[in-house]
Amino acid sequence: MTTYRSVEGIYHGAPFHMVGDGFRVSNYFPGGNNFAWRISPFILLDYNAPYEFPPSPHVRGVGAHPHRGFETVTIAYDGYVEHHDSFGNHGIVGPGDVQWMTAASGLLHKEYHEREFGKRGGLFHMIQLWVNLPREHKMHAPRYQELLKSQMGYVSLPDNGGKVRIIAGEYNGVQGPAKTFTPINLFDIAFQTGGRAQFELPASHNTAALVLKGAVKINGAKQAIAGDFVLFDNEAGEIVIEGHTDDTLVIILSGEPIDEPIVQHGPFVMNSREELIQAYNDFQDGKMGDPNF
Repeated sequence: MTTYRSVEGIYHGAPFHMVGDGFRVSNYFPGGNNFAWRISPFILLDYNAPYEFPPSPHVRGVGAHPHRGFETVTIAYDGYVEHHDSFGNHGIVGPGDVQWMTAASGLLHKEYHEREFGKRGGLFHMIQLWVNLPREHKMHAPRYQELLKSQMGYVSLPDNGGKVRIIAGEYNGVQGPAKTFTPINLFDIAFQTGGRAQFELPASHNTAALVLKGAVKINGAKQAIAGDFVLFDNEAGEIVIEGHTDDTLVIILSGEPIDEPIVQHGPFVMNSREELIQAYNDFQDGKMGDPNF
């Protein structure tokens, strides 16, 4: 008899708001829900649900801002985001691509609608996650992983039920391309009607699912629809998700908790107040780069 991993709760994000003038997001945590350690190593989830931006004569986005002590993961479903940083990195991510930026010891970063996309406007659909770093890696040198659609791992579901795309970790033995500092599984599932995905993740890993489109049944009982954030209990057991429609899309995030103190203020996520103060001083002293890059 199958033992299912229980659902702790189903939650919703905060009301949509603009980040800069290019990202219309609902925050699921930490502002939308105070999950704290329950969702470690993830420390922020902003969801830009499908939204039609009109053409713009100027570039929409967010100007130069600092980060230290964690990673940002931008997952693109529709639309194009361009980015630059104070170390000279530059790139564009579009549908199916992921940008995994390790801020670590610190940098300045700006992100905005890719210029041609901004001029013509169009559907914009993206997620940004912040992933904590353990103390031993918070001052690691910054790095980028630009993970293209063609590099992802893919697993087809039985009976033409859809496809699993693996960004980090593994599903059914297929690995994703992302390199992580702690164990993380990050994958999404695009269902065809009646598709069924089943998997089991370590009981100690904090695990959740966000329904991006459509509707699903979880473990043969719980119903969840677009916008629902499903948090699972920390216990052994299988997770079974069934898609109700052809356009159903779900993302799974799961990871080993980082059992260390967190002191966070704005774009800095450190282990102590002293480290936080040092991050601000380093930023003010220009050690994270020239803001005019």
